[in-house]
Amino acid sequence: MYAVIKTGGKQYRVEPGMRLRIEKIDAKEGSTVELEPLMVRKDDGSVEFYKGKVVAEVVSHGLGKKVTVFKYKPKENYKRWKGHRQPFTEILIKDIK
Repeated sequence: MYAVIKTGGKQYRVEPGMRLRIEKIDAKEGSTVELEPLMVRKDDGSVEFYKGKVVAEVVSHGLGKKVTVFKYKPKENYKRWKGHRQPFTEILIKDIK
């Protein structure tokens, strides 16, 4: 059984027991969150759309790898560096109902 969920503007295919890094959500570590699936495919092969719930536990919050942004204009002595680290939430999929 698996489901397709949408969170943070992205879609993920999830199964029970799977760990996943998603865009940061507002939930404390150790708490459970319910996500609404776009699609659920059951073990017997049937498919349901926009029905059910995906229960997940928030494992941790963190920051991703650093991305360096570099601006440069030739012959003008213009150089700028900027770094960015995208925040994420790691979740553990507990159950698909």
